[in-house]
Amino acid sequence: MKFGFVAKHRGAWPVNLLCEALGVSRSGFYAWVTRPRSQRSLDDEQLGAQVRQSFMASDRTYGARRVWHDLLAQGRRCGLHRIERLMRAQALRARPRRRGLPQDHGERSAIAANVLDRQFQADAPNQKWVADFTYIWTAEGWLYVAVVLDLFSRRIVGWSMQSSMTSQLVADALMMAVARTQTDCCASTCPRALTCRSSARRISTPLLMI
Repeated sequence: MKFGFVAKHRGAWPVNLLCEALGVSRSGFYAWVTRPRSQRSLDDEQLGAQVRQSFMASDRTYGARRVWHDLLAQGRRCGLHRIERLMRAQALRARPRRRGLPQDHGERSAIAANVLDRQFQADAPNQKWVADFTYIWTAEGWLYVAVVLDLFSRRIVGWSMQSSMTSQLVADALMMAVARTQTDCCASTCPRALTCRSSARRISTPLLMI
């Protein structure tokens, strides 16, 4: 392991400095470099490729035990601990499976009127915006994303991401859009995304339709 570290980083630091820092000899390192690879190392390289293939085919959801069973089904004889070691060496870590769609239990204290009324044509930038939010499954759980789109340029002018579904998520996306476009004030008219009372208080003058 130490010699492998030296071999990997000897282009950045002198070999003698690396060997001294790791407490190994230079002669031992050069002997290791010129020594033919063992059959075990060659087998690990081949098995590691199969482990990675099984892991990626599972959409990164298989842990070591399921990868092991997958390889056994393919006729490859190996031990579970060996699979665990090879997965750690390649930083292969299973992500949790989705367990149902997230539930929205938030209260709708204030729902903005639909002033836009499906009039999606705009004559200039920052006249009409549309806003919405969605959720994306990641290795760490659900990620909630809110965006604001300018109907004239079709560009995303504001966005926000959080690990929970709150009114602040949409408010932050709208505030980013206002700050980035230097828009002074606007009126919320998206019935789904902008439903919180705090957002309605912040954006009350109808110079921009959302």
